[in-house]
Amino acid sequence: MNSAIRSSYLTLSRDRNVPIPETPKLQPFPRFFDSTNRNNRFRDVSSGSSLLRTRLRHDSAEFRTAFSHRVGVSSKNAQFGSFPDENEAQAPSFAEFITSERVKVVAMLALALALCNADRVVMSVAIVPLSLSNGWSRSFAGIVQSSFLWGYLISPIAGGTLVDYYGGKVVMAWGVALWSLATFLTPWAAETSLWALLAMRALLGIAEGVALPCMNNMVARWFPQTERARAVGIAMAGFQLGSSVGLMLSPILMSQGGIFGPFVIFGLSGFLWVLVWLSATSSTPDRNPQISKYELEYILNERKNSLVENKPKTTKVIPPFRRLLSKLPTWSLIIANAMHSWGFFIFLSWMPIYFNSVYHVDLRQAAWFSAVPWTVMAIMGYIGGLWSDIMIRNGMSVTLTRKIMQSIGFLGPGIALVGLTTAKSPAVASAWLTLAVGLKSFSHSGFLVNLQEIAPQYSGVLHGISNTAGTFAAILGTVGAGFFVELVGSFQGFLLFTSLLYVLAALFYDVFSTGERVNFDEPTNE
Repeated sequence: MNSAIRSSYLTLSRDRNVPIPETPKLQPFPRFFDSTNRNNRFRDVSSGSSLLRTRLRHDSAEFRTAFSHRVGVSSKNAQFGSFPDENEAQAPSFAEFITSERVKVVAMLALALALCNADRVVMSVAIVPLSLSNGWSRSFAGIVQSSFLWGYLISPIAGGTLVDYYGGKVVMAWGVALWSLATFLTPWAAETSLWALLAMRALLGIAEGVALPCMNNMVARWFPQTERARAVGIAMAGFQLGSSVGLMLSPILMSQGGIFGPFVIFGLSGFLWVLVWLSATSSTPDRNPQISKYELEYILNERKNSLVENKPKTTKVIPPFRRLLSKLPTWSLIIANAMHSWGFFIFLSWMPIYFNSVYHVDLRQAAWFSAVPWTVMAIMGYIGGLWSDIMIRNGMSVTLTRKIMQSIGFLGPGIALVGLTTAKSPAVASAWLTLAVGLKSFSHSGFLVNLQEIAPQYSGVLHGISNTAGTFAAILGTVGAGFFVELVGSFQGFLLFTSLLYVLAALFYDVFSTGERVNFDEPTNE
């Protein structure tokens, strides 16, 4: 009997690359398959026991059948079909990760965020010919561009609450549909009246306010903590590539289809995305009919160590705003998001005009100089996320990891902006801008992932609160830059001021942030 079992085990070892253990002197075959255990665990028993002989005869058929399939000891260990310790964490291989269902979900999120940002930046390019044809000053051009932010100011908190309540899939679908409609109708609005144009851009902002809370919600539900920074890096890579695509394609589309050509193309693309999203994704892994049993078990078992809720809420729609705002880690996220948005919209809205006015390059060249940094940011964001996940997997605390990423993401741009003000040519200026924007992407593995960690059950509304603060900062920065340039006559001074704000925001985050869960359910002390 023992020799037969040993032969079966050798066959299994060759087929599944399982290490062949040495035969103990007292226990020729120390493990057997327990068919009554649904988790397929192996238990040591004495080979001399009569119970062993009885159970081996009873289970021999199931023993052979079960081992012909991939063995699942736990979701972590089953990934490679081996028998490591049950508590040992093993990452999936790159091939398993990149072909998984969860990566398909985050790829769709990346496409949505690409459309989101492309729809924004079209106006950054179109504002130049629109200003010339309508006689707008730079300060008024800043007001037109900031009209998007008026709507964006309204929706993040409400959108984040809806995301926590209904889940990311449904809210994201409605958001993309509405902002694609607003983009598609922008040419009609511009031909109708200035107020109609401002209203349509505001509608775009209202709809896009749900995008990042939805992304955060879906990542938290689909990815374990050791993969979340990478997932956010992939999603935000789409966000940055949307800037590049919008800035590079808009002048080309305008030259072929008129000033409003890009609005029509990007609007129709959004409607197509919604159809694919609704048919190919689900809010949670356990509702996805296409996910493999292996991947589902991996996600669910990994999530046992986190506190992310698996289902949308059905009660307590109004979140505890007072408790959320009573904690300093919340304010560290609010300050970080505000600074992130200030810098982001300064770069996004004013860099084409900056290159056009300071270095006197034409609109198409200005768009290309402004687009290159966003492409680098997409790549650097994924690298930062991968590095962050590796540090956590190697034992570094989540808190220290987030602070390192955030410091790079803010101090790096702060230093690079000083270099930008000294550039004498558009090529050198583009290099400094690329460095600033590329290093800025490391903050995605800082505060942006941190939102899920300190309050997983309120990540949507917390993202909405911080986004609202970020929108205030973006409006102030976008409009303020226009007035600053008119009053002072120089972009450089405003860039130096932005550099100082980056340093101060990094210090605040490093002092008051945490990577641990914060209890927001306890009443505050009166």
